[in-house]
Amino acid sequence: EIAGPGPERAVVFQNHSLLPWLTCFENVYLAVERVFAATESKAQLKKRTEDALALVGLTPAAQKRPGEISGGMKQRVGIARALSMEPKVLLMDEPFGALDALTRAKLQDELLDIVARTHSTVVMVTHDVDEAVLLSDKIVMMTNGPAATIGEVLHVDLPRPRHRVALADDPQYQHHRKAVIDFLYTRQAHVEKAA
Repeated sequence: EIAGPGPERAVVFQNHSLLPWLTCFENVYLAVERVFAATESKAQLKKRTEDALALVGLTPAAQKRPGEISGGMKQRVGIARALSMEPKVLLMDEPFGALDALTRAKLQDELLDIVARTHSTVVMVTHDVDEAVLLSDKIVMMTNGPAATIGEVLHVDLPRPRHRVALADDPQYQHHRKAVIDFLYTRQAHVEKAA
């Protein structure tokens, strides 16, 4: 039973939610300190923070403030901050939605690598069909409207590691993609018309 927020669940929002007056390092350190200060030394907290920034390739930007880095880098700081807490579950709410296509693709690939290394459980909200199929083991498709419920669950049995270029022509990938599109645009369209 979940009674409230806790460090075992970390969230990455659509907007990076960084504190603009703190450096990238300090934004991550803040989370690390909240979770581990009671049990670890300052040196250990510093190392945790450095490791989290290294995981998302941001060691060179550690002393920069959010206003000095790109949108994609800000999202990577947000991911680093969330991962630094060693959450049991990482919750991501449209984390790449505000980014350009190239940056989005790069961060999706980085997320695939990070999850392979950390074995984190990730729950992501997305409206992007390709993103869902590329990243997921399971896609939970919701019905439309304010009273949305679980409409269908699709198991994505594509082997890992996954590479977007190789998957583009993969019949199994196309099959999963078509199943999601069919649910969203064919079956849900009928529900909307009936309502």
